[in-house]
Order: sequence, then C-alpha cells, then structure tokens
Amino acid sequence: MDRTERLLDLVALFLDAREPISWAELREHFPHDYMGISDDAAERKFERDKAELLELGFPLTYIQGDDERKDGYIVNRDAYYLPEVDLTKEELAVLYAAGSAALTSGAFPGRDDLSHALRKIGFFAGNALPTPRVRMELGTDQASPQLAAHLEQLWEACAGHKWVQMTYVSPKRPESTERKVDPYGLVLRRGSWTLVGYCHLRQEVRTFQVHRIRSLKVNTARPRSPDFEVPEGFAFDDHVASYPWQHRFHPRVDVRLRLTGELASRAASLFPGGTVAPATEGEGVLVDLPVTFLDGFLRFCLQLGPACRVESPEEARTRVKEMATSILEKHGVREVAA
Repeated sequence: MDRTERLLDLVALFLDAREPISWAELREHFPHDYMGISDDAAERKFERDKAELLELGFPLTYIQGDDERKDGYIVNRDAYYLPEVDLTKEELAVLYAAGSAALTSGAFPGRDDLSHALRKIGFFAGNALPTPRVRMELGTDQASPQLAAHLEQLWEACAGHKWVQMTYVSPKRPESTERKVDPYGLVLRRGSWTLVGYCHLRQEVRTFQVHRIRSLKVNTARPRSPDFEVPEGFAFDDHVASYPWQHRFHPRVDVRLRLTGELASRAASLFPGGTVAPATEGEGVLVDLPVTFLDGFLRFCLQLGPACRVESPEEARTRVKEMATSILEKHGVREVAA
C-alpha cells in the first residue's frame, strides 16, 4: 500500500472509530505496513504517518485509559469538524454570484478550490440559485494567461510558506531585476493583484504588482516544510493602499478638511482612518488625516464638490486651487474662488 492510500485509510479508520484504537489494533488493521518488520521500525513508520496527519490538520491524539475507556489513539471531533453554516438562500445566491464572477474574470487564485466550493453551494441550494448576472473585469494586463498562471503559483507558495524566485519589472525603472521573495499574501484592490512579501534583495517587506512579474519559480525543495513564517502582527493595510491618498509617493502631509451638508454625516466612511470632530467655528465637521499622495487626495476631494473644502496646510490649499483652475479653464471659466 502506498503512503497516500495508507494515510487516507488511517483517516477513515479513526473517524469511524467510537473508542480509542490501540497500537496493537493499528498493526492488525495494517499488517502489510506495520507488521512483518521490527517493532522499532513499525513505530517509526507510524510516527511519520502520524506527523503527516497532524501537519494536514488531522487532530489525532493519544490518551491514557481509565475505568471507562482503554488506552489508544483518538480524534478530537470538535476540532476536526466545522460547525454547520446556516445560510439563507439569498446569502447562498450572493456567494455563488461573487464566486462565479471571480472564476469568469480569467485570473483568480485558487480556482480549483473555488470551483469545488461553488459546486457544493449549488448542490445544497438545489434550484434556489439563479444564473448570476455578474461580471468582473480586471483589464487587459490583468486577464493575461501568464497572470492567471502566476496567481496559481503564488497561491500555493503563500499557503505552503515557500519562497519564490521571480523576474520583476518595476514601474519606477525599465530594467528587470531578479528577486527572491517570501510571499506573505495576495491582495486584490481596484482591479489589480498585488503580492506582499519579504524581498531578500531589498531586505524588507515590499509590494509587487503581479502583472509585472515576467517569470516565476516556486521553491520545490522540502515541499512539506515551510521556508518562512509570516511575522506576528503583519497586516496588508500597512503595505497596500486602499485609497489614492495612501500611496506612499511623497512625504506625509497632515491635511484638514471641512465637510458640510450631506457630506458631514458621511465623513468617517469617505475618509477611513481620519479623525472626525464637530467644527468649533463655522458649520460642518473637520477631518484630519495623513496623506502621502497629495494630488490623488485632492482629486478625490474635488469630486465631492463644494461641500468638501481643504482647510490646511497652505500647500494643499494652493494645489487644490491650481487643479480646480486647470479644470475650469478647460471649460472656458477663468476665475476660481479662494
């Protein structure tokens, strides 16, 4: 019996058991694997099998018997089985639509796992799920076959904590560089996939746009042994910007805004991470937040209209006036109010 088949049979045996299984009983169930060799060799072989089961998340433990049960190996069923998820038909439909849109996008990691999950949802929901009318478009670069292949490789590397070797073209310079990276995870934001990981060349955590990776190879040595651990406290939000003003293009500038009218009640949702307080003078609320890409921030503010006003610093007030003047000039208007 090969090892994979033996491991599957061990799982089936332990899940079917209603009481602990002793070492002697295990040898009887697997005579071709744990018998016919020395006791020490058989025990070492089972220890390797047990270690692999534990690595795969199978909670196998050994217990000392008492008056009510015997010694042996047993599975912690509470730790093994997930609690039943009681979703409504509407919630299942939303999950199915989102998953289907991700699959049809052409580039989404974990496609096989996602397809399997959707089949399960469809099976349990019966005829309750309509054909979803949802489409996800990631753009020309994002939908390339090379991107899809790289996302699958990175998905496996992130899950197995295996380093990758890649040829990368940065948007800041034309020449490519060779990078060895410990991949911490993948982020999809605003239609673009980003890899976040520790770059051995730069000796720090860096971000990489996946569509700029020209070649990729995952470390295949010792596939069941992780090459690295993700640092405790690591967070994607510390490295991948969610909003235009969070891109780290320039030194930090602390900006204050005044929001009035309907925008005042939406201040926290419009500017996450900002400090919102009622204005002590004048109307509306004041929002203070750090900005590392001033032009991106001011473009967003201009979209909100006159109910969003830049209060400080002076460089931000000057710049937003310049941007507004440029826009109005294109429409034949020459003057902008201060």
